[in-house]
Amino acid sequence: MIRGLWNRETVALLLLAAYLPLALFWLRHGGTEALARLGLAVLVVAIWHLVFMLARAQAPSLSALITALAIAMLAPEGLGVFRMTLGISFGVVMGELVFGGWGRNVVNPATVSLSFLGFGFPAFAWPGFDDPVAWAAIPAALIGMATGIMPAALLAGAAVVGAAASLAGLLPEPVLLAAGVALVLLLADPVTSATTALGRWLNGALYGALVVLFSAGWTGAAPVQVAVAAALLASLAAPLLDDAALALWIAARKRRHGRT
Repeated sequence: MIRGLWNRETVALLLLAAYLPLALFWLRHGGTEALARLGLAVLVVAIWHLVFMLARAQAPSLSALITALAIAMLAPEGLGVFRMTLGISFGVVMGELVFGGWGRNVVNPATVSLSFLGFGFPAFAWPGFDDPVAWAAIPAALIGMATGIMPAALLAGAAVVGAAASLAGLLPEPVLLAAGVALVLLLADPVTSATTALGRWLNGALYGALVVLFSAGWTGAAPVQVAVAAALLASLAAPLLDDAALALWIAARKRRHGRT
């Protein structure tokens, strides 16, 4: 692909294509209820994009559909229209639009929305995923890596830690499945994940380690709740991991230069 074709909307469109298998399996198993949740999320996100377009002459983005899909799939169930609208609004505005839109945000807006809903309304149950839905995250990740829009090192780092924990009996299957879905939808965001090669490996590994830690020590937490909390903390740590990776690279160059 010609470099000039790579812009924000190209990346968003390819992300949507990568998420298509996951979305189709989820809609097939969730039926009309899943479709209604997705429709509500798309409507609320689109309204806020329109508001900021009128207020700041800020063009809407296809990333709105990505955010809506992640929230609709991972948000607690039974919240009702008002609570869902409140949570989506908080995440989209405070997590994305106040920074100037997708591409300038620090944390994935869906992660902000889901964290807000989880902490604000703890009495509502988090969703679970049937095996076909969860395993559909694998082709989504493969498409994302093949097109270069999802960081392969991040996905590999998380996969290595997750596989090791599963083999050691430290990660129950429901948590593993939920963590895989959240990994693809939330953490593998090309905007908010780490950008250095080492930072991406550490970012994915940190996510996997947090999933294992929360699964073992967070009594009563649902698998999706564990995955969302791990994604939030791992995303916040991404800049620090990049700084550490750059510091190590600079130190290595100084040592090599000192020998010559």
